[in-house]
Amino acid sequence: MRLPRTWLTALLVGTLGAVGATAPAAAAGPDRLPITLTNDSGRDEQVVVHVLGTDLSSGRLGWVDAQGTFHPWPAGSNPPSPAPDSALTGPADGEEVTVQVPRGFSGRVYFSFGESLPFSLTPDGLVQPAPWAADDPTRDILFDWSELTYNDAGLWLNSSQVDMFGVPHSVSVTGALGATRTTGEVVPGGRQQVIDAVAADPEWADSVITRDDGTVLRVLAPGKAASAGLMSRTFLDQYIASAWDAYRDRDLTVQPFGDRPEIRYTGRTSGTTLRLTDASGREVASFERPSSADVWGCDGALHAPNDQAVGPIARTLCAALFRGTLGTSTTEPVLDARQFYRGTPPNVYGRAVHEAMVDGRAYAFAFDDVGAFESLVHDGNPRSARIHLTPFGSEQGTGGGTGAGDGAVGDGAAGDRPTAGPVRSAAAGKCLDVRGGDDASGTPVQLYDCNGTAAQHWTFGTDGTLSALGKCLDVTERRTANGSNVQIWDCNPGQPNQTWVRSGDSYLNPASGRCLDNPDGRATNRQHLQIWDCLDNDAQRWTAPGA
Repeated sequence: MRLPRTWLTALLVGTLGAVGATAPAAAAGPDRLPITLTNDSGRDEQVVVHVLGTDLSSGRLGWVDAQGTFHPWPAGSNPPSPAPDSALTGPADGEEVTVQVPRGFSGRVYFSFGESLPFSLTPDGLVQPAPWAADDPTRDILFDWSELTYNDAGLWLNSSQVDMFGVPHSVSVTGALGATRTTGEVVPGGRQQVIDAVAADPEWADSVITRDDGTVLRVLAPGKAASAGLMSRTFLDQYIASAWDAYRDRDLTVQPFGDRPEIRYTGRTSGTTLRLTDASGREVASFERPSSADVWGCDGALHAPNDQAVGPIARTLCAALFRGTLGTSTTEPVLDARQFYRGTPPNVYGRAVHEAMVDGRAYAFAFDDVGAFESLVHDGNPRSARIHLTPFGSEQGTGGGTGAGDGAVGDGAAGDRPTAGPVRSAAAGKCLDVRGGDDASGTPVQLYDCNGTAAQHWTFGTDGTLSALGKCLDVTERRTANGSNVQIWDCNPGQPNQTWVRSGDSYLNPASGRCLDNPDGRATNRQHLQIWDCLDNDAQRWTAPGA
């Protein structure tokens, strides 16, 4: 998700539009939400925090103080005038600081090391930091940010690598029932892993920005690097032309809505134009062949309006081009992450950033939420949130509440995963079972008396799959709604409807934000299972395999 000059519009489309949120009749969450910044970076410099954004009720831009009071910016000028001091004292290494964010706010939480960020105002509003620009005053400052929207529908909080990868940090939200969801945490040594991967490729190496004192400040995303003349502006052009041409003689199917697979469009290329038609043959969208800059920014020829056809198709096409699947695929989006970043020339940045994440999720480009691969947490009834600045070096901290069994989402590390065995229901005293021991894809998953058969022998893999009989626990037809049934299906690691994480004693499907559920907590053999809003009750409590 990105926050350009049209700050509020971009954030609401990128966050609320992506998850399909609507405001409930009654407000959820406190009037001021506490967000704790924890500093385990291992760096000695003082951290400074800025909470900047938009008051959703008035549409005014401004900043938030530590007590959660919103202050609108005064009028700016040309040349730009200094903005009022919005700096908050952040945590020293090994400490934490809590700030309050008012409900009805959308914006960014900036955190910088060693000094505050300089902001200025023009008649059009706040001048955002742009450290990829040669004359930007933040160019030599080590900093980064998280993005959020907090309103009556809850909290959306994400880390962002859309513009750059700088400070390793995770984001978490804790709901009213005490469950915590976390994402964005890097693997041990993950920051250096990204730096090394990008620096090793001569065409990308200049994207790594190092200060005179030897501090690596950031790795620029390809769009920013190209605009600054640090990599080829036409890097993807040959691949884009090849991908566009692939559909001159065969169809491309686009299914832009994960919860509505019946909505599909058919694409064919004519000249340099890709035209999409609906089931009746009516043209609903057309796209001229984009440039590299259009793909890096998901804009220009791939501009995605906030509608129900052109915008969702444009998002899907941009994701396919950024990930390198368009041209070899027949259906988009591709949801098997193993197929991403394998094209020629390789998207080194996208691949490196995702590989550095514990759960594989990141916002490496504006529409990384296509297929639910983004580093976003959401809770409709939040009680607190956390931004955890994690170590820069090779040793990874424990923070963010990611250990299984502590009420938090498991971090996916192999050491936190059991091996294999039965999965028992707390409500029924029965086991997770593949009906009839049938290994055919589509076989329902049910409750049954624990009997030690292969149909009840589950393995929780480091890739987030839960498998038995060589097949994976799968949410039917990639649905995300309450009551969606589960089954077994051919394993496609990285596919959102086959990804599960431990959340306390529950299994959470991050793509839907819902938990594996025994309807009404019944103790009945052959009771089919489903996903449902996470309630932290016995109907959703399951032992880890073999526990």
